[in-house]
Amino acid sequence: MAETSSGRPVAVFDLDNTLAATAHRQRFLERSPRDWDGFFAAAWADPPLAEGIALVLRSARDCEIVYLTGRPERCRADTVDWLAAHGLPEGTVHMRRDGDRRPARVTKLEILRRLARSRTVRVLVDDDELVCDDAERAGFTVLRARWAERSATLEAAQEREGRT
Repeated sequence: MAETSSGRPVAVFDLDNTLAATAHRQRFLERSPRDWDGFFAAAWADPPLAEGIALVLRSARDCEIVYLTGRPERCRADTVDWLAAHGLPEGTVHMRRDGDRRPARVTKLEILRRLARSRTVRVLVDDDELVCDDAERAGFTVLRARWAERSATLEAAQEREGRT
């Protein structure tokens, strides 16, 4: 997807449980040990979340879209294909480096700050409460995506295992 280049502000969207419903693949995280390869391999089948999709399409009228996900870089092709298959606007996709296990609240805030050095970040839309809390404390405008089914298993994995 295209690198951000216009002078328009950016709207930053998370993927999992913001634009894409992950409930069908939670079973991979309920095992011991967690099956992260299975979890990410099943992402291509995520149903879109209507509220998130509508919001990203509305935001694209005034903003350049940036996708910011905790998914590892090895999932890029499936992720870009999923965005295109669901008619989402082009935008830069920022992903976690393979092997980076820092919590999402750390990795995402790092990228938000980097974006803000050269662009106006109009809004971050994310379902992760810890990411949202830290982004708000850092001065970013946040819209909390509360339209997906919550998963305590996924939330714990995001924070403790730094996987998504």
